[in-house]
Amino acid sequence: MFAFVDPVRAPDEKGAYALLIALHEPMLARACRSALRAPGRYVYCGSAKGPGGLRARLARQARAEKSPHWHVDQLTRQGEIMGAWIAINGCECALNAELGSLPIPFEGFGGSDCPRCQSHLRLWSCDTTLPSRWENARKGANFGWGAQALRRTP
Repeated sequence: MFAFVDPVRAPDEKGAYALLIALHEPMLARACRSALRAPGRYVYCGSAKGPGGLRARLARQARAEKSPHWHVDQLTRQGEIMGAWIAINGCECALNAELGSLPIPFEGFGGSDCPRCQSHLRLWSCDTTLPSRWENARKGANFGWGAQALRRTP
């Protein structure tokens, strides 16, 4: 199953996700090095293989108050989570590879332990297109911050 969901309503199955985060203000992010992140839409690919699966991981990502543990926590604490693409039993690196046409804004971000990927963070700018199954899933989402909210985000 591949779908675009409200993160707090994700299934409790294990899998991979791509979190869509709108950053409205510049921020300083730290991973292997520090870098200023410009406002925009970012897609972070991660996995949820622990207890509670996708539901538990994405609910944690959606919480405003949390202790930073992963690189993405820096973005989720300052940005707005717009939704998440989920792949039941999926692989975060495979999702990331599908987004290969999107630029990598920060090498090593979220993928410092991954031998295959330069980064698990992508920048989705207004002039780039998502793969068709990603767009179809997003447009088919049945929750409030679907397609309309994304059009207003720079």
